[in-house]
Amino acid sequence: MRRQTITQLAVGLVVTVGVITVTAAADLSELSKDMVLIPTGEFTMGSNEHADETKHQVVLDPYWIDRYEASNARYKEFMKATSHPAPAYWDDPRLNKQNQPVVGVSWTDANAFCKWEGKRLPTEAEWERAAKGPEGANHYPWGHKLDPKKANYGQNVGRTMPVDSYPEGVSGFGVYNMAGNVFEWVEDWYDPSYYKQSLALNPKGADQGYNYANQGPVKVLRGGSWLAPETSLHTSHRFWNQPDNNSYGVGLGFRCAKSAATVSAEAIQSGRDAFIQALVAMGAEKNAEALAAIEKALADDPNNKEYLATRDLLKKSMKRKK
Repeated sequence: MRRQTITQLAVGLVVTVGVITVTAAADLSELSKDMVLIPTGEFTMGSNEHADETKHQVVLDPYWIDRYEASNARYKEFMKATSHPAPAYWDDPRLNKQNQPVVGVSWTDANAFCKWEGKRLPTEAEWERAAKGPEGANHYPWGHKLDPKKANYGQNVGRTMPVDSYPEGVSGFGVYNMAGNVFEWVEDWYDPSYYKQSLALNPKGADQGYNYANQGPVKVLRGGSWLAPETSLHTSHRFWNQPDNNSYGVGLGFRCAKSAATVSAEAIQSGRDAFIQALVAMGAEKNAEALAAIEKALADDPNNKEYLATRDLLKKSMKRKK
């Protein structure tokens, strides 16, 4: 009976190549629950709202972005591990619950946190594509019409909300609170004229920041906050601040991102061949052989969800037999 069950599983996986089973999807939930994979794609960056938002087409390679803004709980772990000083307003009872977004952080603080997590701040283009969704042109993460029930802005609540709040206001990619709650630091220097000469492929922002009011060059902020008016919620809206300044502290937060590894056509085919070998070995209950094959597939295509799920299934099966 066990041989028949495993054979059926292997055959089912072969037939449904490219589809993740319910069991596999459950196993993958831990892998990607806190980040969203944004696939390679083109979108319209900018808008007609302001002079510094000139519309232009941008193509981005795949990348991961945090599903939620960085929370106080996560930032506390960072401070404990690195002895990094607490941000402003750390003891403010309106803002310091574990599941609220950390606020009072400078760009320098946010950058240090993301590096500690093995990530980085998103580029301005990456942030905007994640906010605009697969259609690539939404005025707000959820669509084209403002809805006060889908975001925390304009002091309509009087504090930040938990990072997983407003599920009805997520972007088309499933990213939370990209309108309101806290302004989010991104990687780029801010230059009001940059969009007019921006690269079309993976733009990284201006080489240097605009020296705003002679206070020093500034970095870009995105997304509006619980204090800011509705105009700041537009997915193309740009704001700025000096990287070591947290003068908008009660509304300054961030989320992290990381690049997704790209895989060559040859590596994809090699990985697929090894994957098929693993499935055949599973059907014959040669689990050690199957595991070796799936590890080879992952060496070719490390982030392939099917391969990761299959490896987990194999390890669980081998563990049960011991």
